[in-house]
Amino acid sequence: MKEQTQILHSIPVDPLTGSISTPIYQTSTFVQEAPGVHKGYDYARSNNPTRKVLEDCIAKLENGTNGYAFASGLAAIDAVIKLLEAGDEVIAVDDIYGGAFRLFTHIYQKFGISIKYVDSTNSANIAAAVTDKTKLIWIESPTNPTLKISDIRAIAQIAKANKVLLCVDNTFASPAAQKPIDLGADIVVHSATKYLAGHSDIIAGLVVTATQELGDKIKFIQNASGAILGPFDSWLAIRGIETLTLRIKQHSENAQKIAEFLLEEKLIKNVYYPGLPSHHNHEIAKSQQKYFGGVIAFDLVIDDKEIASQIVSSTKLFKLAESLGGVKSLCCLPCEMTHKSIPAEKRYSSGVTDSLIRLSVGLEDADDLIDDLKQAIEAAVKQSAEKNTVTA
Repeated sequence: MKEQTQILHSIPVDPLTGSISTPIYQTSTFVQEAPGVHKGYDYARSNNPTRKVLEDCIAKLENGTNGYAFASGLAAIDAVIKLLEAGDEVIAVDDIYGGAFRLFTHIYQKFGISIKYVDSTNSANIAAAVTDKTKLIWIESPTNPTLKISDIRAIAQIAKANKVLLCVDNTFASPAAQKPIDLGADIVVHSATKYLAGHSDIIAGLVVTATQELGDKIKFIQNASGAILGPFDSWLAIRGIETLTLRIKQHSENAQKIAEFLLEEKLIKNVYYPGLPSHHNHEIAKSQQKYFGGVIAFDLVIDDKEIASQIVSSTKLFKLAESLGGVKSLCCLPCEMTHKSIPAEKRYSSGVTDSLIRLSVGLEDADDLIDDLKQAIEAAVKQSAEKNTVTA
């Protein structure tokens, strides 16, 4: 069955009414026939029919055994880290999402869980970092924001050889482009806020497990900690997923055109996009991704935060905002926004310079988006020239 058909038909018709749209069960509790005798639902923190449809849907799309929906992407990440205990070690990708860095470093390290940040684009670095305390390998592929690609198959083999769990943050690719469990991962997480919901209208997180045993553990954590996704947001995520493949395909086509345009701009030093043959791990991306996604990053010949800020403040169609993955294009300056919580030295060592700009390419016409970037870059160049003239 093709991907788009699978998506649409993994969302069931409501068995009670025949509704083709999943009903929103906006309830906190469920009436029981007798104490402990019910229809599978007793309290909405533990289970909710609308959330269950979403959870089953993402499990099918990722070819996992179980799926669980959380109140945010960080709540989903938090649930996975709660599988660990004091004394355990995590090996994490160095170019990590700022929120995950903050959670790992400022919350869990004080509880005795150590974090080791490694450049995972070379799987040998992961192998060299594993110790007898390592219990979890955490990668993003592509990463946020420099679009680094890791060889998930190779890292999965390392994890299995050392009896270590591998978790892949699949937010940037989505299951329409990449299925980490098929490549050997044990756990997949998503910020469903991004491509899965796809319309910049909810905050949500998802966890998918490769085994029932892991699924049972995540379910226990979800229920015990209580950071569940509400029924209306679950419904919005389901509705978004229905068009996932179509959107990812168009996001990727637009991003490819824009990345190729950016390569020709003299003000730009590096363009980070896995669909470009010049990308460091382009061949690995080709081997594990069906589409290259809608996120592009680039930095400037002169590493000047002020010029970069001028560019992102001068766009008309690209809206300056946090987040990504929606139908409308967004841009941001990670050093001042998404990755500000990461110390400057660490940011720079992982490639996040002061002039790095991240684009979330939407579904507008690609030519219009290119024109928007042209005028913003020209405005920044003009302002910089005027500034230098005044200074001289």
